[in-house]
Amino acid sequence: MTLHSLSLSNAICPIRSNVSLAEFTSYRVGGEARWYAEPRDLAGLKASIDWWRERDLPLTILGAGSNLLISDRGLPGLVINTRRLRSSSFDAETGTITAAAGEPLPKLAWRAAKRGWKGLEWAVGIPGTVGGAVVMNAGAHTSCIADRLVRAIVLNPDGEIETLAREDLHYSYRTSRLQGDNRLVIEATLQLDPDSTEEEMMALTTRNLHHRKNTQPYDRPSCGSVFRNPKPKFAGALIEELGLKGYRIGGALVSPLHANFIVNIGEAKASDILHLIRHVQEQVSDRFSLWLEPEVKILGEFEGI
Repeated sequence: MTLHSLSLSNAICPIRSNVSLAEFTSYRVGGEARWYAEPRDLAGLKASIDWWRERDLPLTILGAGSNLLISDRGLPGLVINTRRLRSSSFDAETGTITAAAGEPLPKLAWRAAKRGWKGLEWAVGIPGTVGGAVVMNAGAHTSCIADRLVRAIVLNPDGEIETLAREDLHYSYRTSRLQGDNRLVIEATLQLDPDSTEEEMMALTTRNLHHRKNTQPYDRPSCGSVFRNPKPKFAGALIEELGLKGYRIGGALVSPLHANFIVNIGEAKASDILHLIRHVQEQVSDRFSLWLEPEVKILGEFEGI
């Protein structure tokens, strides 16, 4: 197996204890990881998995932390953060990009646009990583990662490397078979269309970014969209119809700009945010007989919620 982006080395990945996770999530909330690793290459990643497997602990994988709500109590076991696994390569002959799990999605979108490659312009405003996008089937502007994925290379819990085609991931709206799975995305290859011009793609990518900034709250910490859209309806429209824009619990607020965003307006706790999520779900259920499913992944124990 040849990995296009990550190289093997003799690097050792330190395992740290009692590390605050708040700085690693876009919500800026969350308790401590009992054990924490931040590998910088494949060798460090495999060493972290070996350490975890030998101790039979719970395992949590973090990327950019943009779709997570972590309990104030923190997380048991080992947390592996893949944000340092960064590299990417463009193959002009095939029109493919191969990127490591920790590569930021917006950065990749801009790089593609500057080459005149079409297919990632929708991703410019998504504050996530390639690995997270593959797992969650990230999307925007009616496009998603499943539209472009050729293959993903993952590390299994037994330390073996496996190549998965798009069909193997059983993609659907904002989900894949990798959710709730201890297989860890190492890198992904995406098929783009390299026939546009730099001017055209830079303009389209810029318009997409401006649209997101004008319609979504970028000035406060959030996780992005909180709820999946219950098609054909939109979660934000249902919440707005109930008059819940601006509704607040502690430091958590339903955004006045977009009702499907809950923002941290300062000193919010994870429990504030989850209480507000539950309140919105109950109000929507009472009015529309519909239970909104969270798009945000909720991790850890929350007392009394």
